[in-house]
Order: sequence, then C-alpha cells, then structure tokens
Amino acid sequence: MTTEGIDKNLQTPEAQQPPLAEAVFKSETIEILTGNSNPQLARDVGDLLAMGVDEPVGVFADGESRVQISKNLRRKEVFIIQSTSRPVNHSVMELILMIRAARRASADEVNAIIPYYGYARQDRKDQPRVTISGADVADILDTAGVDRILTIDLHAEQIQGVLDKPWDNLYASRVLLPAIQEFGTDNMIVVSPDVGGTKRAEKFSFLLNGTGEIAIVHKRRAEANKSQALAVIGDVEGRDVLLVDDIIDTAGTMCNAAKLLKDNGAQRIIIAATHGLFTSPALDRITDSSIDKVFVTDTVYLSDEVRRSEKVKVVTIAPLLADALKRIHTGDSLSALISKPTGK
Repeated sequence: MTTEGIDKNLQTPEAQQPPLAEAVFKSETIEILTGNSNPQLARDVGDLLAMGVDEPVGVFADGESRVQISKNLRRKEVFIIQSTSRPVNHSVMELILMIRAARRASADEVNAIIPYYGYARQDRKDQPRVTISGADVADILDTAGVDRILTIDLHAEQIQGVLDKPWDNLYASRVLLPAIQEFGTDNMIVVSPDVGGTKRAEKFSFLLNGTGEIAIVHKRRAEANKSQALAVIGDVEGRDVLLVDDIIDTAGTMCNAAKLLKDNGAQRIIIAATHGLFTSPALDRITDSSIDKVFVTDTVYLSDEVRRSEKVKVVTIAPLLADALKRIHTGDSLSALISKPTGK
C-alpha cells in the first residue's frame, strides 16, 4: 500500500517518533478485528503497525452473520475497525456482534474505530415522530459493551455527547490537504455547499491559507437526497474553488453547487470530501459536471469504477488511524490529531 496524503509538516514532534511498529507494538496485548464493510482499510492499518488483522465475520446461507474470533482475547486490548457503510444495517450488526464476541472472550478493553459513522445525518428530531438514529446506534453500541469510539469527520459532532464514554473524532483534512496542495491552490477560495458546513469550510480555509475566507452556497433541501442551489454568498469570480463537505452521497448537492459557482465566474472546481459513498447516480453526475477533481478518503469501500475515474483521487486514511490506534494504546495524547485551527 502507499501512504499518499501524509504531510510531515503537519506532524508535531510527538508524532515524529520512531516507526509505529518499532516504537510500541512489540507486545502481544493488542488484537485488531475487522468486519466486511471495508476490510482493506483495516489490513492497511495492520500493515503500518506490522500486525495481523483478524477477519472473524462469516455469513450463513440465509444471510445471518456469524462471528468467530480466531485468537485469544483474554485480558487484551481489542480494536475493531468497521465503517457502518453500505449495506449500512448489515455493517452495524457485524460491529455489534464483534463487540459482543470480544466481551464474551474476556477482552480488557474494546475500542470501536468507525471511520464512517452511518446514521449520523439523523442527529435531531426535525419532524414529529422521527427517530434520532445517530444517538440510537450509539446507545446500541454502548449496550453491546464498547469502551471507546473513534470516528472520522462525524456529520454531527454533537452525537459524541450521547455516551458517557470516550469518543474521539478525527479530521481527514490532515491527509486531504497535502494532496490538494499538490494539485495547486493559488488563488483558491474555500466554499461550503450549504450553511451547515460553514465551520468545516472555515477550518479548511485556515489550514489552506491562514485567512478563514470562505464563500457559501445557499441551498434548499426539499427531502433527503434532493436539494436546489439558489445563490452564492461571497465572491468567487475568477478564482479556483475548493468545495468541502463530509459526505458525497448521490452528488446532487455538489454538482448543483458546482454549476452555480461556474455561473458566478469560478474557474476550477475541486471537491474535498471525507466519505465517498457514491450512491448511484453520483459518479455519472460528477463525470458529466463541471467539477474538475474530487478528493476523497477510503473511509468506506470504493468500487473499482470509482477508483478508475479520472475525476476522482483517493487518499488513504490508514496512516491517521494507525497513529491514533498507537496513541490510544500507549496513552499518548490525541490532541495533535484532533486539534482544530482557531479563527482570528
């Protein structure tokens, strides 16, 4: 595997210690498990740590999941790497069963590393008689026996407050920005595709050029996966645009925003998104759009079709996860990985 997307300039002296495997992982007190949602990412993390990864989830003929862990977990620290991505409900169930199996196997601590936390978009009661599914899934994981959760770019960070347990949320900007900078960032303005993403856009802007200058696309969402871009707040004429968001689902929001930005005089349109779900017809929309490049991470499984697209650049999140896993195990601070820039 490659470690594309790592920027040593973003690392603190604390992070520039000897190679992970040599520094910490000589003990036999850790086990890494993964389900079927994105096993290659877990293998890549294991490779960086010079550790094997157990893949204990099988499936019966009728579709039932069955977990049988191959190694002794008694008094060990267990890290389960599993995005709750498509098929979402199946991935959630696999995660629950792996947590329960580790608990029944007398693991000392069970850590759930969930690069993409599905259901996070359902974070509040926005209509009568609806579930707050982001919180409900967290409650289920808590009941299953998880000790700690680690996620990447939660859609709604307030979900961390649901549990009275450690829940760390890392930011993919650490690996995305170096790749974007190689693409060229002169005369670039960061744009949020909606009002709700302004804080994320400001963060990117401070990291990119230290200014915090952003523009915003005002949109109206009629229902899930259907939105209309109405106006641009800010001046994008003659400038390259970096549209930032946490999720690309059907790509309707991004493509509508890109068209509106082009109509307002923007030059190149570049997308940075953490979780590339690419639900149909996302890839077709991006291919036919005025978007020049899409940078995404591998928090979820990406099909060969997506990876082959000339408009899509995949940056691995594995080094960030490996560093976080090491710090959790050793008790080192995660602050260097999760700290945000502050505005002036």
